[in-house]
Amino acid sequence: MAGYYRWKSFEENEDRPEKPRRYGVTEMRGPRYSVLSQNVLQEIFDSMGQFVDGLKFSGGSNSLIPKSFIKQAIEMAHEHDVYVSTGDWAEHMVRSGPSSFKEYVEECKQLGFDTIELNASLLEIPEETLLRYVRLIKNGGLRAKPMFAVKFNKSDIPGKNRAFGSYVVPEPRSSEFVEDIDLLIRKAERCLEAGADTIMIDADDVCEYADSLRADIIAKVIGRLGIEKTMFEASDVKLAEWFIKRYGPNVNLYVDHSQIMDLECLRGRHLGKDHKSVVSSSYFLF
Repeated sequence: MAGYYRWKSFEENEDRPEKPRRYGVTEMRGPRYSVLSQNVLQEIFDSMGQFVDGLKFSGGSNSLIPKSFIKQAIEMAHEHDVYVSTGDWAEHMVRSGPSSFKEYVEECKQLGFDTIELNASLLEIPEETLLRYVRLIKNGGLRAKPMFAVKFNKSDIPGKNRAFGSYVVPEPRSSEFVEDIDLLIRKAERCLEAGADTIMIDADDVCEYADSLRADIIAKVIGRLGIEKTMFEASDVKLAEWFIKRYGPNVNLYVDHSQIMDLECLRGRHLGKDHKSVVSSSYFLF
């Protein structure tokens, strides 16, 4: 397969490790927004498997898909050294009590999942209870990945097209909950202390305005938690490019399967705005 990627190379000073990687991890979104058949997954793994570190069944998709399909998809991923993660479905089990959550962990293990994601923003449980669930996952022999989302008032974000000295009609205050970022980071730190392997950050709310104060939030998260222990959700190529430009190729990102090649191009070289031309010219080699 290496012959397909002769156009791609890394700078000598860029430490792009082989799988399994601790940093520079690319986690791929699985079935949710679109149906990925086994043939499609196989084609992705055969053509770009060396660039994919993880596969995530987004949302509660794993609860709707037949278990036979899930097992086959997980086995296929493992053949290509790709770990498999659940989406943010655990909060539904938590509402049924600790015993149901423990059964959920055991079922995920039997299906072959490697990682269970806990959406801390949706769980609405005491911090100590969250830590107990992290330990339950670790005691079950799986990796724990708590997910946090930062929420704050959109009216606090400066407008983009504001001429100097011009009057801007103030936006009404939204009713969204404003998260204390220091408190969020402290919760994440305690999850890591309890054994969590990775902290997932929902970056759509944090980086929609990359040049405003939200970039400071990302800097604080990485500064406190470390680049190896954090993963950011990048909903499009522009957002992924924003991360690579500011934090280098070693940042961990969660992306759609359609962005895998673009992201690897960005990790490999500073291709700038023309990186898509590299992808399009090389894609026909498959």
